[in-house]
Formats: sequence, structure tokens, C-alpha cells
Amino acid sequence: MKALTWHGKRDVRVETVPDPRIQHPDDVIVRVTSAGICGSDLHLYEVMGAFLEPGDILGHESMGIVEEVGPEVTNVAAGDRVVIPFNICCGSCFMCSQGLHSQCETTQQHDHGTGAALFGYTKLYGQVPGGQAEYLRVPFGNVLPIKVPPNTYPDDRFVFLSDVLPTAWQAVEYAGVPDGGTVLVLGLGPIGEMATRVAQHRGYRVLAVDLVPDRLERARSHGVETLDLREHERDLAEVVRSMTDGRGPDSVVDAVGMEAHGSPVAKVAQTITGMLPRPVQAKMMERAGIDRLHALYLAVDLVRRGGTISLSGVYGGMADPMPMMTLFDKQVQLRMGQANVLRWIPEIMPLLLDGDPLGAESFASHHLPLDDAPAAYKLFQEKEDNCFKVVLQPSR
Repeated sequence: MKALTWHGKRDVRVETVPDPRIQHPDDVIVRVTSAGICGSDLHLYEVMGAFLEPGDILGHESMGIVEEVGPEVTNVAAGDRVVIPFNICCGSCFMCSQGLHSQCETTQQHDHGTGAALFGYTKLYGQVPGGQAEYLRVPFGNVLPIKVPPNTYPDDRFVFLSDVLPTAWQAVEYAGVPDGGTVLVLGLGPIGEMATRVAQHRGYRVLAVDLVPDRLERARSHGVETLDLREHERDLAEVVRSMTDGRGPDSVVDAVGMEAHGSPVAKVAQTITGMLPRPVQAKMMERAGIDRLHALYLAVDLVRRGGTISLSGVYGGMADPMPMMTLFDKQVQLRMGQANVLRWIPEIMPLLLDGDPLGAESFASHHLPLDDAPAAYKLFQEKEDNCFKVVLQPSR
């Protein structure tokens, strides 16, 4: 089959690799019809190479048609149309029973002290082949595949159940916005944009900050009060407080993470780390505070006293300097973590089957064949051609 494989910094290639096969009685083989490129994939493309090996298959946002099932699989059958969550979980351990599927005890990566395995995402999370490929082996076939209607809607209505929708949903849930309250979203990439839609759907007042003109315009088009960071880099906190009775928003969602602009020293540290030998890179990423924390510090500054910060942006360093005195003084609550995809499906699915109020079907900006994936990564990273969200189409 064809698959997108990693070979180094900004070097991904479509290659022919062996087809996946049933390895366990509850495995499922899925023919992938759609696979999103995630902002998290750009971390692998740029700074997380220490935890990848040449030939690793990327991708964790996929859906398709079941081709083959193991002898113990009863919940899906060949021909079913399914979405695959990005976290790999058993569904029956203590953590899964608490709705913490991203912490599944069956697939936790004890060698690295990390949570549940993920599709297409480094040795830290299991080095499991991903879904930017023609076929995908899915373990826990009675738990993971999410069945969707066979032909009623196009893939785009459902593919974002794999990551974008539950990540944005959890981000807003963790933000703990009071009824009638105000939430500010930092970053209007796919997760931040979808978080604004979820927050509006719940009836909150929504503010958002970004510096990419087309992303600001996209959010404004559906009623979000936007602030251009380029215009308010020095007075953003003052302007936000003037819009919120002098206090700041009840909640802030950081949908940026370590891709934040505005931290030149940390950016240099990331660049230098990428030049080091691979074993040294890994130790630096695990132990050194090299994340670009501009967005997190901004969230701490903006949120009102007694408010909540919800982190959905990915942070990759271990020893980041946290502004603990300010967090404590402002009595800020902080929630974060990988989205627990299966936890939120029962709440999100009815919206996709009844009018699509979150606009999932028109969410992607670009649809490209798998062969164009290397160019698509570059397009997405550099935000060329108003590239906002790419969906690859390995097969039809």
C-alpha cells in the first residue's frame, strides 16, 4: 500500500510499504477514505524528530471502510463505515471506565511514562503506524471504531470525530465557562476555530485572538469577537479587560501550545535542539524547558481572577518554567490533556446527524490525494493559499 512516512525534519514521503494485517483476534483492517493533517503532525514535521524513526507512518485523524475483521470482532463488519479515534484504548480498564481514554492503562507507554498509545505519533506514544495511508490496522475492534451512516453524508461530516471535534469539545468543557459567561480562545487554527463554534453552540460569549487575517475573518463571519495580535501585542490584556467589565474573561482556551509566536529565545532553543544528535535531542525534549510558552503566559495574564484556563495546545518539553506565583495569586484553575475521544462521542454525534450546527462538513479548506501529502504538509505549515485544514483522500 501507499503511506506517508517520516524521514527527517520537513522530510515526509509517500512510499510503498507492506499492507497491515490482522495480528490479534480483535483487530480490524480499515481502508482509509479520509485522513486529516493535524497541527500536532506539524510538531513531528518540525521539532519532535528525536522520537521518530525513518519510515514511521504518520497520521491520527482517519476514517474509512472496514475491509477485514478478526475472529473476535462483533461490533463492526466488513463494509461498515467507521471513524477511528486518535487515542488507542481498551475501553474496559479503570481509566477508560472514568472516561479518561487518553490514559488507558492497557496501552500506557510505561517505558516513557506517558499515557495511552496514539496512532502515528512517535515512540513516546507507542510508534503505532498511522492513518495517512491506504489501509490502517485498528486494535480493540469492538471498542475503537465509531460507526457512522454508510452513504447519508460525505466523509467531512464525520472525519473530525477522530480528533478535532472531541478535542475542541473537551477544551470548552474543561474551560468551565459559567452559564452566560465569556470565554476567550487563543489561536484560531482548526482546534481553536472549532472551540469557538462549540462555545457559541453552548450559548457563551466568545472572544478570540490570532494574527492570521483569514483565520480572524473566518471566526468573525460567525459572530466571534476577534482581536488581531499584530495590532494589540502590547495592550492586549488592557483591551480584553475593557471588553469584560475590567476583569478579564471567565475562561481562556489555549489552542496554540508550543507553536506560539512571540518567544524568540525558546524558538532558538528548539532550533538548536533539532541540530543535536538524536539521543541528545530526546533528553533535551524530555528534560529541558524549550517550549514556547507565550500563549500560556498570555492566558494566565488574560483570565479573570478565579477563572479557568483550558489547555488543548500541545506542549512538548518537560521542565517548563510555570508562573506559579501568578496562578496562585489569581486563584486560577488549570485543566489540560489529550482529548478522551470516546468520552465525548455520545454528546457530539447527535449534532452531526441533525443539521451540522458546528459546520463540520464545510470545515476543511483543502482536499488532496495522498500522493500530494508532502506538499500538503508544507502548505499547511506555511499557511499558504489560505490553508486552514487539509484532508487527504488515500482511496475513494
